[in-house]
Formats: sequence, C-alpha cells, structure tokens
Amino acid sequence: MAATKTILKALAGEAQEVPPIWMMRQAGRYLPEYRATRAEAGDFLSLCYNSDLATEVTLQPIRRYGFDGAILFADILLVPQALGADLWFVTGEGPRLSTITQQAEFDALKPASDIHETLSPIYQTVRNLSGALPSETTLIGFAGAPWTVATYMIGGRGTPDQGPAHALKAENRPLFEAIIDRLTEATIEYLSAQIEAGAECVKLFDSWAGSLSGEDFDKYATAPAKRIVAELKARHNDIPVIAFPRQAGEKYIGFHAATGADCVAVDDSVTPEWAAENVQVSGCVQGNLKSSHMVTGGDDLVRETRHIVETFRGGPHIFNLGHGITPDADPDNVQLMIDTVRGMGRGG
Repeated sequence: MAATKTILKALAGEAQEVPPIWMMRQAGRYLPEYRATRAEAGDFLSLCYNSDLATEVTLQPIRRYGFDGAILFADILLVPQALGADLWFVTGEGPRLSTITQQAEFDALKPASDIHETLSPIYQTVRNLSGALPSETTLIGFAGAPWTVATYMIGGRGTPDQGPAHALKAENRPLFEAIIDRLTEATIEYLSAQIEAGAECVKLFDSWAGSLSGEDFDKYATAPAKRIVAELKARHNDIPVIAFPRQAGEKYIGFHAATGADCVAVDDSVTPEWAAENVQVSGCVQGNLKSSHMVTGGDDLVRETRHIVETFRGGPHIFNLGHGITPDADPDNVQLMIDTVRGMGRGG
C-alpha cells in the first residue's frame, strides 16, 4: 500500500514539494510545558519510565507545532540498563553508568532476550502514542547504535573523545566486540518491540560514529547498522529505517547501500550541497539546519532554512536539525523555522 504520511513518503523515496519536518529532541527543556511535566515526574529516568508522562511530553511539541513526526520520548541508555548495567543521572552533568571493562563484568550482563521486562513501560508509551497522535503524524521509534551506547558502557559516562572505548578496542578486542555484539542483539530486540507496539519507522542514533575511522568505522558503525536494519526489515515487512552516523564525513557516502537504511541523516558539519551530491543520490536524506539557529533566530535562520529546502528539493528529504535542539533555544524560533519550510511551495 502506498504511503500517505509525508515522512513515510519521503522514506519511500518520494520527493515532495514541501519536505516533512520534525526535530531531534523536539520534546525537551526548551519547552516550558516539558519542564513542568519533568518536574512532576521528579527526575529524568522516572519520566522515561512513566508511560503516561512520557506520552504527554512526546505529544507536547505535536500540539504546539504540528510536526509531521513524533519521536518516542526515551533515552539511548535504557538498553544497557535493561541488560543489567546501573544507570543514574547527575543533575547538570548527565548520565552515569557502571562500567563494563572486564570479562567478568560483561559475563554478568543479561542476554538480549531478557531486556523486555525492564523496557515494557517504553513499549506502553509507544502504544499510547499510536492511539493518541493525529492521523497525519508519523510515530518514530529509536535506539542508540551499538558503538555509541558502548562508549557510555565502557567509559561510565560521556567522554570528549570516547577514549575509554577506543582503549578497550585496542587492548581487548574480543571483549570490545562481545559488547558490540550484545548491544546489536539488544537493539534489534528493542526496536522490534517498539515496531510491534506501533512505531511506523525507527531511527538509529550513532552520535559518536565520527570518532571511528577507516576499517573501525566499517566494522563498528556500518556493520552493526546493516545487521540491525536487515533483521528489522525481515521481521517487520520492510519497516523504514533512518540511520544517523553523526560526523561521518566522507563515510556518509554509500551509507544507504552499505546498511540498507532508507534514509541517512546528516549533521551540519557537511554542506547541503555536498550532501545532495554525495548522499541524496542514494536515497532520502534528513537534515541539516544548525541547532544554533534555534537560539539566534532572525534572518539567518530563515535564509539557511530556505537554502536547505532548495538544495534538497531534487530528491526525498526530511527537514530536521543537524543535531538535537538545545535547552537554550527559543520556542518562537522553532515556529519561524516551521513556517519558513511550509511556506516554500515551488518558487516560494
């Protein structure tokens, strides 16, 4: 059956007069209604695991802006927690995890098939959203890619250069690869359950892909994505998948074909012209307005938004930021971006 929702049309390869639009981290701290709901939840993890409140914050930007896509509210580190790692958040600093750097620590993790009890509230959020979203809005599920999630599991926290993960890769390659494999299996299970609950497409966030190079990129960014995409499509009638190997640079070229992803999201370190010439030729692209425009607004936001829409007009495109919106963004600038995109019919 032909897709009718604009995001699904783009993922099926259709170029549209006006691109569909959603925004990474669109449910977030820049919105006063999100801050109020998070305060009600008590803390970030409690918000993730409270299906009613997670549903509410996912719906907030849809009510306010009418985005074409709603992305499930959750966190990429729920998967390692479901595998048995300890997870907590330090206010103002971010997540902390118990580290997996020794074979015994890895051996204590659960198998991938045992994650679902912990993650069942997330699947309930997806079911809630599937029934609550407007009929034209695409429900997007997501997970972190194995390499990116592994960097947190190995380092115990976010690190500037993903140094602990690179060190383990160099010093104990079998253990490192066992972690990647376990996360790959768990990601397949997690995304599969989201799809069963009602997600219409899924996105794989490899936020730290850019710190891999050469053969390591191929083995630990591309290969796991290929395995995840192939298994999801086999289980779920060719479900569309968006892949985001952030800061991949030249490695963006050919990523559609190498992984089987229907769309490759590009960050703002590459120009729209380069991405159109080198990435969009292979399929749908998503991106790539600088998040800083959501803070500064004005004529620069309008000009760059129009430029991106025009540059990607020759093929399938989903308009988005090059990375997540930041907490200091002005909600009015988000509306200006949306109005600019939607005001651009042919010649507009």
